[in-house]
Amino acid sequence: MSKVQVSDSLLNTREAAQLLRVSEASIRRWSDSGLLPARRVGRRRERRFERSELERFLGEASGQRSTVPASVLGLGGVSIPLRGHYAPIYSTDGGGLRFTVPFLADGLRAGQHCFLAASGEVLGRYARALADEGIDFEEVTQDGRLVILNWPGSNAAEVIARWEHLFAKALAGRPSMLRVAGDMSSERHMFPSEAEMMAYEEAYDRMARRFPLVTLCAYDAREFSGETILRMLKAHPDMFQGNLGFFLS
Repeated sequence: MSKVQVSDSLLNTREAAQLLRVSEASIRRWSDSGLLPARRVGRRRERRFERSELERFLGEASGQRSTVPASVLGLGGVSIPLRGHYAPIYSTDGGGLRFTVPFLADGLRAGQHCFLAASGEVLGRYARALADEGIDFEEVTQDGRLVILNWPGSNAAEVIARWEHLFAKALAGRPSMLRVAGDMSSERHMFPSEAEMMAYEEAYDRMARRFPLVTLCAYDAREFSGETILRMLKAHPDMFQGNLGFFLS
């Protein structure tokens, strides 16, 4: 009997997880959902992944992210690097849109995948402000360029798993930079407690480092205590890489 040689470009689940810097459970979940193509080999039908497919999944070509520049965007005259996670703090309705609306509008004009976590009147303010920026809110939400998120009654682990799925799906379809904006006064209502929301923020910071994205989590200083704001700063270490006052509105 002749032996079937397995190409060096085929990686098992553990090796694929190491390459993408995610858990093996995430690899299996993305494979089962069809986001990551996999071969089945041997009597045990073990998964094998093409290295090129894994690199494409992250928008890589020969180890280089040619579709995603190293310095990805300017925000209010400041360069925001890829995988940045920031938390603008505001005290007026208009201040809550100062960074996030231009941030989303620029991404939509560039054809990038954008996500917005907001609900109720806050979402209405975003729709009106994006229209003022020349963005057809109904069109971009209907065609999936802007995904609106609202997950009431969730815990931190559930929401992190949902983000992972959304990011993986977006990158598998057309690798590019991703933009995420969330108004935390809206997101607070998705969780049973403020403590659970902050546990989610801390977990999100770790998870988001694995994807080519920039995230803005806007905090309304009128609604959150000083203790929560302090914990928020700890969950957004990128805030301390520049001028912290820049993010105050």
